[in-house]
Amino acid sequence: MKQIKLKGKDIFNGVKFLGSENVLITDQTGIIIDILPTSKAGNDVQEVDGILCPGFINTHCHLELSHMKGQIPEHTGLPAFLTKVMETRNQPADLAEKIDAAEQAMWESGIVAVGDICNTTNTLVKKQQERMYYHSFVECMGVADMAATQRYDYSMGVLNSFQEIVGPFNKCSIVPHAPYSVSKTLFNLLASTPDNIPVSIHNQETAAENELFQQKSGAFIDFYNHFKMNADSFQPSNTNSLEAFLPYFNNQKIILVHNTFTTEADATFAQRQLTDVWWCLCPNANLYIENRLPDIQMLRKLNCNITLGTDSLASNHQLSIWEEISTIRSHYPEIPLAEILQWATYNGAKALGIQDNYGTFKVGSQPGIILINEKSKRII
Repeated sequence: MKQIKLKGKDIFNGVKFLGSENVLITDQTGIIIDILPTSKAGNDVQEVDGILCPGFINTHCHLELSHMKGQIPEHTGLPAFLTKVMETRNQPADLAEKIDAAEQAMWESGIVAVGDICNTTNTLVKKQQERMYYHSFVECMGVADMAATQRYDYSMGVLNSFQEIVGPFNKCSIVPHAPYSVSKTLFNLLASTPDNIPVSIHNQETAAENELFQQKSGAFIDFYNHFKMNADSFQPSNTNSLEAFLPYFNNQKIILVHNTFTTEADATFAQRQLTDVWWCLCPNANLYIENRLPDIQMLRKLNCNITLGTDSLASNHQLSIWEEISTIRSHYPEIPLAEILQWATYNGAKALGIQDNYGTFKVGSQPGIILINEKSKRII
């Protein structure tokens, strides 16, 4: 089989830069054959203008909200944002086309695998095409303890639909939506679901979440009342939300998403648990909704496992991991590019449990190859 030999300004292998005097060698399907010094690579080396990098892993996305681009104003704060989503979340006739277009944009920007949040089966047909790797996180929510079993059974029905996709490009698990939207009984049901790895949860995306758990007051009480949700069974923990829910998932793998209002005490608590914790950052969505970024330097100081996501087109102007990287670099120019690229590649693959084939230029793997210059684009 014909080999493809690529030489860029540098090669990032998922963990570190290898230098410009190296050549990436693949077969025609993108399976990695080797990385060799230019002097040993032989003829037919193609020189490209940019950094060669494994395909990006989008650890957190809502593909089923692809029709909501531009429908919700920026900087409303999370409770108001959620209210708008719930009040305007219809299913237009062209929803399938919007999902197609969103996936195409992710594909072209170099994303090869997605941790995708699902409340419905609206993305099922797209995932059956197996163009990209998807881990479907089927979200379950319900604040009333008495309705927990009913809510769980409904979401298990959605999960079963995704489990019927046979092939290596799809996995799924049932997960809690967020601390403020899941009752204790429902948390127990979700945490005891067998063979359910990894778990994902929206974590501390707004200050109102911690206020709810500390005092049972604030914007989420108004949110419950607006939608006539019965939150009588909710009892404040007198702690921040993370300390209240994380022990449910002891000895499991969990991806904490957003972390916009996570404190050093919260992160220290999480790092001391037996849980395998991953911290997914979606900076452009955080700026869109709360006009605030997580304390990334604090997470780095505590050696947290960081990954990147895009959230949805309801809360972002595009689904591009490179744009998330660019936002982080503009606010934190001191963080080395290699470190952020690792969050976007190898770390994301490890969080989803697909590091054997994605995230690095490992011989025999097929991680996708992207070229980074001013933007990012898939070349294989």
